[in-house]
Amino acid sequence: MNRSGGEAFAKLAQQLNRARLQASGGGRGGSSGGGGQFPGGGKGLFAGGGAIGLLVAGGIALNYSIFNVDGGHRAIKYSRIQGIRPDIYPEGTHLVLPWLETPIIYDVRAKPRNIASLTGTKDLQMVNITCRVLSRPSQTDLPTIYRELGTDYDERVLPSIVNEVLKSVVAQFNASQLITQREMVSRLVRENLTRRARRFNLILDDVSITHVAFSPEFTHAVEAKQVAQQIAQRAAFLVDQAIQEKQSIIVRAQGEARSAELIGEAVRTNKGFLQLRRLEAAREIAGTLAQSGNKVMLDAKSLLLNVADEDVINSSSQKK
Repeated sequence: MNRSGGEAFAKLAQQLNRARLQASGGGRGGSSGGGGQFPGGGKGLFAGGGAIGLLVAGGIALNYSIFNVDGGHRAIKYSRIQGIRPDIYPEGTHLVLPWLETPIIYDVRAKPRNIASLTGTKDLQMVNITCRVLSRPSQTDLPTIYRELGTDYDERVLPSIVNEVLKSVVAQFNASQLITQREMVSRLVRENLTRRARRFNLILDDVSITHVAFSPEFTHAVEAKQVAQQIAQRAAFLVDQAIQEKQSIIVRAQGEARSAELIGEAVRTNKGFLQLRRLEAAREIAGTLAQSGNKVMLDAKSLLLNVADEDVINSSSQKK
């Protein structure tokens, strides 16, 4: 019994109660006038009882002649004469013929459902995938849905088509590609599943892969492979580092050898170059000693200023 039927029945009961009280008052009024008035009072009582019966029957008929469609729902009718009617009834209160027609109410709001599937990849690895589907029935196709699938349409359709689509899509990818190309896998599953569900007059608002789990053996193998790759990468880095160090040593040695050749050639061709190097060395030593707080006595030889050098003596004698 729905809410509107209950309210109508309550109003009907109040009317019946008032009619019963009026009938009882009329009977008492007739009997007070004398004993000869009893038949008249009995007729009034009988008439009041008949009215009560008619009101009760009318209330029951009214209660079974209306039905409510709540928010987010739609209704269709099954007729004992015509079968499933093509009309779709929106939200509100509607009339129905008792016994001849039966209302069938559908929830047309989107409902989530998680479906798990164990399937194999292209490289024969077993993977457990959970797919979340947000589905609802097509409102214009409710008579067809009831005729072909009934009211438990989602239980009949979704598990089978989700498993079928997941197995067909996952078989196109390797186990590693399910992780690296997850967006493409989700897109293919969504497109194929939406197309398959439309054949059963179902609308999928959202399809997403929420969980992907591989076998423990495959997980351990992947971890071992990652460790081996890290070790190999580190070894390759050490080899490259050693090669770079070797090349730097060679370049540095070549530079030092070339520098020595240039210095030797400069000394042979120009003796003033050696004197210049001595002066530069003496300047550095003098600067270091000047910054020190200690007093040091050094001779010219200690400062690499060999004033008694033969070249200096020869040049002095030539001037004289």
